[in-house]
Amino acid sequence: MRTFHRLPRILAITVPLAAIVATSACGTSASDEASPASTPVAAAAAPAPIDGVDGVVSQNRLGIGTAQAAAQAALAKCQADGLGFVTVSVVDRAGNVQAMLRGDNAAQHTVEAARQKAYTAAAFGANTSDLSERAKGDGATVADLPGTLFLAGGVSVKSAGGSIAGIGVGGAPDGMRDQACAAAGLDAIAGALG
Repeated sequence: MRTFHRLPRILAITVPLAAIVATSACGTSASDEASPASTPVAAAAAPAPIDGVDGVVSQNRLGIGTAQAAAQAALAKCQADGLGFVTVSVVDRAGNVQAMLRGDNAAQHTVEAARQKAYTAAAFGANTSDLSERAKGDGATVADLPGTLFLAGGVSVKSAGGSIAGIGVGGAPDGMRDQACAAAGLDAIAGALG
């Protein structure tokens, strides 16, 4: 309860202190500080919005039904190929999981592998099998980026010319077999992408 009583006092000290620090950082002279009309902090205008209406940008992403349909189709392809022990993950461009299916007897590592492959495909807008060459080289490479996995098995989902999602599969003995399942998931929703 005392925190609520102290908050205005803290703000009364912090806000003017921040204005003084900002003023000194902007290189204001002592004569400028004496004039109340020339306070740089108060006179600063907000930047005009650049993107979207009122600075809001919309983002395309798969609906939950479409994401689920892609995951189910990918897992069904793997099961038909005798690879029911995989995990399928569908993520948006930011890597947020929208749908995930873990096949019977899928090992725990397949969960994260599928998610990372899906995110890598979504973030780079390309299939992970096509990206694997970028991950090679001396020193730091894109493979060092957290949350990415440059192994075959992830496909990019595109709409209106841009990547909006990724479908990743992990657990097959060969990454290209993972990728064939992910591609089946993409094929299942291609008509809904516009």
